[in-house]
Amino acid sequence: MTDRKTPRARSGGGGLKPSRLAVRDILRTGAVGLRARRTRVVLSALGIAIGIATMVAVVGLSTSSRADLLARLDRLGTNLLTAEAGQDALGNDVPLPKSAVAMAERIGPVRHATATAEVDTRIRRSDVVPEERTAGVTTQAARTDLLEALGAGVDRGVWLNRASERLPVTVLGSVAAQRLGVTGPGEKIVVDDRYVVVVGILRPVELVPTLDRVAMIGFPAAERYFGFDGHPTTVFERSTDASVEDVAAVLARSVNPGHEGTVKVSRPSDALAAKATTDEGLTALMLGLGAVALLVGGVGVANTMVISVLERRQEIGLRRAIGATRNAIRLQFLTESLLLSALGGLAGVVLGSLATWAFALAQGWTTVIPAWALAGGFGATLVIGMLAGLYPAIRASRLHPTVALNAS
Repeated sequence: MTDRKTPRARSGGGGLKPSRLAVRDILRTGAVGLRARRTRVVLSALGIAIGIATMVAVVGLSTSSRADLLARLDRLGTNLLTAEAGQDALGNDVPLPKSAVAMAERIGPVRHATATAEVDTRIRRSDVVPEERTAGVTTQAARTDLLEALGAGVDRGVWLNRASERLPVTVLGSVAAQRLGVTGPGEKIVVDDRYVVVVGILRPVELVPTLDRVAMIGFPAAERYFGFDGHPTTVFERSTDASVEDVAAVLARSVNPGHEGTVKVSRPSDALAAKATTDEGLTALMLGLGAVALLVGGVGVANTMVISVLERRQEIGLRRAIGATRNAIRLQFLTESLLLSALGGLAGVVLGSLATWAFALAQGWTTVIPAWALAGGFGATLVIGMLAGLYPAIRASRLHPTVALNAS
């Protein structure tokens, strides 16, 4: 008798095994749906792109701004301290002694000390301007070594020297020049009832921005022409970096012995450092907004995939009927969702980087975009794509071939 074997026996008893798609085939199958619906793909990817571009730009601009700020701090130095005259417990003004600068220089680690002083005057552009219209510009007496101590510079004209500090001439801060309408040296303004010649205009003083709004004259000229009493209002000193805290602890009682409680000691660079902290808080807020935009984009991708499953039920039924497994269907739609999100993420990374570069260039900053921001942004799109495509993929894989083929 002929020994007949069943198909199962002839195959070695293992039965038929479902075929498996190669990675290349999975990617090609997932890309088919995207190519067939290009407009919808672009609109869906746009939501992802906006979210990623926002996050990359926020991180890039914040990092670039912080890098520029740190570079400015390195250039300007964090070793500048100020000691300002204050008031006693009764609210009476307590001036610094005339020897305050000399006493500050006696502190061991101090390398340089200088001072400014408020002068009670009214400044006008000309004598035809009413006295009450001062343009918000005040007068201060300044020593000739002030710019050296502050790391400031002159934009136009010259700074005070040993000759001009005794004459009725002034150097205007950048904002003061704008408010008075002075465009260059040689012009005159009225201080009280006396014409004073402008010999220079300063660049913005980053460490002490209050000086941008004042007109500075020499100590001797202030005493001779405007009744100044010679007492400084603010003492500036530079010390070694390592000794800033030690100098700050003794500066008040050194410049005004017996009245140290009325002296306000501060470090101007702390204001710039505080700005960096404020920027960090704003960055966190903007990142939150970017995350919301990314979430909205993910919802758009999920909606696109659900509609795609509904529109392609006959295709799904046909593939199931010719042997495609549920896992193959799931992989197809998950891949399609991932490709859609990756497309939006890549566009977002490029747009965010370009926006950061353009803005940083306009501000004169060095463009700094952390690698983790680019990698994290793109990685977030893949996670969003996976989550957005999970439900549509499972729904597609559960469609019965017969029902799917009969769908209209």
